Amino acid sequence: MTRRASPGIQAKKAMVMIIYGLRNCDSCRKARKVLSGAVLHDVRVQGLPDEILKAAFARFGPAIVNTRSATWRTLDAVERDMTPVELVRAYPAVMKRPLIDCAGRLYLGWTEDVRKALGG
Repeated sequence: MTRRASPGIQAKKAMVMIIYGLRNCDSCRKARKVLSGAVLHDVRVQGLPDEILKAAFARFGPAIVNTRSATWRTLDAVERDMTPVELVRAYPAVMKRPLIDCAGRLYLGWTEDVRKALGG
């Protein structure tokens, strides 16, 4: 006789939370500490999946670019004139972090509102 997991357990297994960010980013570390079951996807090493980048831009617009980052400050005028999607594709570290995918819903940053929404 095989035992089946209850629907609640199956739903929890299916709901993998992914934090798109950088391993050494302070905000990403804080998010990982609170969201202990989340998986970190290091965008500097693994890149940002195109479908996630497009969905993030559709939801957040140009706010996906962190214009206060060290990476942004190193860019020249031509690079800064790229579209946000092109810019994040070319320089993943310029993305505002963390970008969190929780069951298909995206959250940007580690603000009080994001923490409340994710139960942190």
